[in-house]
Amino acid sequence: MRIILITGISGSGKSVALRVLEDAGYFCVDNLPPTLLRELVATRVNEGIQMLAVATDARSADSLARLPSDIQQLKAQGHDVKVIFLTAQTEALIARFSETRRSHPLSHRLRPGQNPSDRLTLTECIINERELLVDIEGLGHIIDTSDLSTNKLRSWIKGLLDTEHAPLTLLFESFAFKQGVPLDADLVFDVRMLPNPHYDPILRPLNGRDQPVIDFLDELPLVAELLHDIAGFISKWLPSFKNDNRSYLTVAIGCTGGQHRSVYMVEHLAQHFETTEQVVRRHRQLS
Repeated sequence: MRIILITGISGSGKSVALRVLEDAGYFCVDNLPPTLLRELVATRVNEGIQMLAVATDARSADSLARLPSDIQQLKAQGHDVKVIFLTAQTEALIARFSETRRSHPLSHRLRPGQNPSDRLTLTECIINERELLVDIEGLGHIIDTSDLSTNKLRSWIKGLLDTEHAPLTLLFESFAFKQGVPLDADLVFDVRMLPNPHYDPILRPLNGRDQPVIDFLDELPLVAELLHDIAGFISKWLPSFKNDNRSYLTVAIGCTGGQHRSVYMVEHLAQHFETTEQVVRRHRQLS
């Protein structure tokens, strides 16, 4: 059976991801306590279900500790298990809860001896949830949804479905340093030292996939040298990441606005590696 486990911080988009999987033909179960995961898999296998998606979160905090061992047992049984961990910056989560006017799932949980009038604030709930999920955050692929629209998150989840059988997927993503370093990055490269096309009025409204910007950066020896060095670093250490049994390796390339230089570098690195590896491209600041 192909099993995708969706987990992560409340408000980071788990419901969106689960609906994408449902549309893709997966049998979906939301808010499943981890203690029931193996029983659910056994039941669905007997029913002939071949694709299963399960969402679980900190509401099942008491049983999250056994999740890593359950995943290993399912893999040992021959199941293809992938974990997607969704997260976001605290400021983005607060804005989302304020916009929807929904309470945080942990706001209704009381600690032993706690007075009902002393419930956690939203910020305290988010901090508490991060602490509860810290041990499972590294089980799979992390997606930082802080600056992602719903449509872009749907697109990214669909992209992962296309690569679910690859032993390791290289994800190259561009980002803007002024928006902060993405939480999902495994490797981060700063290309802000390169000449910036933004200062050319003709190139400013374009991005790193447009030919005039490509021509501008292609002519700079410094750009070619940096591309060569980054590609060489990744090539050298990629076998070690594969030996670490990773399913995904996210390489984030950042410039000031995430529009020109970082986009150009991601596109060229993806072209370089896609002949030998499973590659996915992402551009955080491009619509």
